[in-house]
Amino acid sequence: MAKPVLNALTRKTKGKGTARRLRRDQQIPASFYGPNTQPVMLAVSYAELERLMRRSAAENIILDLNIQSDDGSETRSVILKELQVDPAKDIYLHVDFCEISMDKEITVHIPISLKGTPAGVKEGGVLQHIRRELNVSCLPDKLIDTLELDVSGLEIGEALHIRDINLPEGITTLEEGDLTVASVAAPTAEMEGAPAVKVEGVEGAEEAPEAQAADTEEKSYDQEAASED
Repeated sequence: MAKPVLNALTRKTKGKGTARRLRRDQQIPASFYGPNTQPVMLAVSYAELERLMRRSAAENIILDLNIQSDDGSETRSVILKELQVDPAKDIYLHVDFCEISMDKEITVHIPISLKGTPAGVKEGGVLQHIRRELNVSCLPDKLIDTLELDVSGLEIGEALHIRDINLPEGITTLEEGDLTVASVAAPTAEMEGAPAVKVEGVEGAEEAPEAQAADTEEKSYDQEAASED
């Protein structure tokens, strides 16, 4: 499958003023780097990046970055490493691209999606989705968007561990096998009286309220702009 292409222009200035000027011109600041590559400051079209993000449902986006400079243009295979978003205005602030080689393995985290309603849940148990992503290593063309795991066979008191996962060919995990991905717990008196919380991607399943808690970190527009390089 052909990789998407994104155009980028090299830039020589950085800082808050440059970032604001680029955004006024419908561009955003970007950085390009890699294990054997000197960091390069770039600017990319906001509209092009927005289209790329809309078309891809994956968290790990691999693409061809067409870098244009005074010396001409060159295309590099990259992975979108980080995309900074203003939490208040919901706009892109800065994007980082890391160069990769298509014949060398990369290490990434892939999201875990649970499928099916566990047998234990039908008997009153509570499904707990403990690990929501998996650290893996693979060649770029072997990378998958999401790891779907069937939990329909889990009974009350049973758990799905990393060692139980049958990974697609070419993908290996870097996590310890005894780590728990999901489990079905027996309901307690408090759980029985608490409202059900539906687990994302698992129809009819419930999750303990504490499993829904997540820490979020917000940064202001000026803070992001000031630290964009």
